[in-house]
Amino acid sequence: MPGSSRMPISLLESLNTVKRVRPTNPLQLFNFDLLRNIIFFFFVLRILRQTFWQLKGRGIIGSIVELYRDARRTLYGYFLRAPGVRTKVRKQINESLAKVEAKMIPTTGTRYLTLPKEGWTDDEVRKQLETLANMEHTKWEEGYVSGAVYHGEEDLLKIQTEAYGKFTVSNPIHPDVFPGVRKMEAEVVAMVLSLFHAPPAAAGVCTSGGTESILMACYSARQKAYAERGVTEPEMILPDTAHTAFRKAGDYFKIKVHLVSCPAPSYQVDVHRVSRLINSNTILLVGSAPNFPHGIMDDISALSKLAFKRHLPLHVDCCLGSFLVPFLDKAGFETEPFDFRLKGVTSISCDTHKYGFAPKGNSTVLYRTQELRTYQYFVSPDWSGGVYASPGIAGSRPGALIAGCWASMMRVGEAGYIDSCVKLVGSARKIAEYVSNSPVLSTELDLIGRPLVSVVAFTARNLDIYDIADGMNAKGWHLNALQNPPAVHVAVTLPVAKVWERLVVDLEDVIETEREKERVRVVEGKGSSKKGTTGDTAALYGVAGSLPNKAVVVDLANGFLDLLYKA
Repeated sequence: MPGSSRMPISLLESLNTVKRVRPTNPLQLFNFDLLRNIIFFFFVLRILRQTFWQLKGRGIIGSIVELYRDARRTLYGYFLRAPGVRTKVRKQINESLAKVEAKMIPTTGTRYLTLPKEGWTDDEVRKQLETLANMEHTKWEEGYVSGAVYHGEEDLLKIQTEAYGKFTVSNPIHPDVFPGVRKMEAEVVAMVLSLFHAPPAAAGVCTSGGTESILMACYSARQKAYAERGVTEPEMILPDTAHTAFRKAGDYFKIKVHLVSCPAPSYQVDVHRVSRLINSNTILLVGSAPNFPHGIMDDISALSKLAFKRHLPLHVDCCLGSFLVPFLDKAGFETEPFDFRLKGVTSISCDTHKYGFAPKGNSTVLYRTQELRTYQYFVSPDWSGGVYASPGIAGSRPGALIAGCWASMMRVGEAGYIDSCVKLVGSARKIAEYVSNSPVLSTELDLIGRPLVSVVAFTARNLDIYDIADGMNAKGWHLNALQNPPAVHVAVTLPVAKVWERLVVDLEDVIETEREKERVRVVEGKGSSKKGTTGDTAALYGVAGSLPNKAVVVDLANGFLDLLYKA
């Protein structure tokens, strides 16, 4: 009707529709579109943040190179799993493992796969122990093995055996039952702390070895970052030469690992690149004093300044340096700052079973404060078996090994460790000087970096370094083959220190032999020796180094580990 204020019919119908569908449940009032947009926003923000950190840490070119390597590795992995290729690869792996098995596991002799019906007499056990002890092996006793056996001479071995015998059944988990073990463990930690100039509030724990010490330091840093900063996606930054136990810690504790290159000529970690990789998820920086592959000490002073400035923990891996690095200055050798005197250093791992000459199965992890040590503790307050608390991964631990460690440290003393430092580091310096000055060695070998402690690493210019390693193996030596770059190192022990001159003479002889082989190959038109490697070391590392995907190497390593438990 004219003048009427009646609404249009279409609008009235719309309002009625709204009334009919108006939600009665409060949950329906929530806008799910908004929730979806919020989730999408945080998802995009997370990707952008990770991309920014990647570009900041690696740069545009570095990120592209890393992406290319990842893609190449992935595609090659698919290629290795292709039906025809997979069968051929598996056949070659099985053949290689069969060769290893033939060398490792004797085909003759008696195997004991079940308990004897009646227990043996003492004499029978002793006879079998003697047989097992004298099985064919590389003669570490004569100094032919690099590292592996950190022997403190026969007199020390005797006192260790006595200490072990007195505490065979002891277990530090029961300090009221074995108060002597508790006392010795506390004193071992205190003595090692003093070696590394720890402050009064410092603390530490005995562990089963360097790997556990490193695992505990990483775990403590992770727990600290979570408790104090709420970090749920932890990351740590370490040199690519750092001990592989840090990578194991990353795998075990779900910590993302950033590897930083250690470029020539110093082969120390690039501290500038470490700085670029730091972000809000970083929980730990790492340095080595020295590292295992090349025996090079990272620039711990620079890492300390960086860690202190960015309020981050810095762990110094001194497992290999152990009882040598603290005595370098007193033994008259060049040294560099590396311990708690640097205010950025918050934890240190030190193996007492290396150059401390304690029985194998002994190490320590040291912290600047007791609070940092607390982060590695495990406490279960409501277990039905009672309140459970342990300082580290292990529950029960062999108190006998702690007794052997304590006895070793007390027996050797500061003067003894200084004397062993003179012998060991002195021999390493002589090997390095011989390699640099010998007319034969200096033309074929290049020292890696500037070794300051007991490890001397070198690579080859024209020959295949792995052929050289195999040549030394044929002469009875067991040296450590390295990769990235291809190299070999000698870790000097007291037995090695006695025969270092024989080692370098044999090394010269092997190089002359390899030179002759190379000349013959060239004359016969068979190409470079790098294409004709046949030795075990050359076969493994020569092939492994050329593969963009290491799945084959992983399969070989897994097979090797399986063989360790084949009777």
